Amino acid sequence: MIDEITLVQQLQNTKTRDKAFGVLITQYKQRLYWHIRKIVLVHDDADDVLQNTFVKIFRNIEKFNGESKLYSWMYRIATNESITFINKRAKERNVDIADYHEQLASTLQSDVHFSGDEIQLILQKAIATLPVKQQLVFNMKYFEELKYDQISEILETSVGALKASYFHAVKKIEKYIKTKTD
Repeated sequence: MIDEITLVQQLQNTKTRDKAFGVLITQYKQRLYWHIRKIVLVHDDADDVLQNTFVKIFRNIEKFNGESKLYSWMYRIATNESITFINKRAKERNVDIADYHEQLASTLQSDVHFSGDEIQLILQKAIATLPVKQQLVFNMKYFEELKYDQISEILETSVGALKASYFHAVKKIEKYIKTKTD
């Protein structure tokens, strides 16, 4: 595994960019896919957003200035691409983004790429009822086990605000699960 500073240098050098980009994809494809998948929920959509994310990373790598970690910068791009995708799909269907996310969650059971059991399905439906920011914070903290300072860098939000978002998300999820399992 190549260190981040060397990888960025190679990505920003026109002579080594293509090979370095292959390394970047190998190192980060799976992590970015699952981050995106938790936002867009559908496998095919996640693949599309992942591809768009890597295109955007490739086109903008020269603008990466190292103020954050490369990983955080890519996650921010993946997050923004995912939110843009969800907003676009909701608008195309002429529904509110929250309603669209709930519709997606309700189709998970028939998704051949979803392998969760009943409680995981209920959890995904509960997450879908959250506002987008709370969904992001919950997924990054709970599933991806990121630290608050990492999430802060990705979402460009204070740690205090993230802790509050996570707290409220957990309470809403607990309430949702309780109503579905009683």
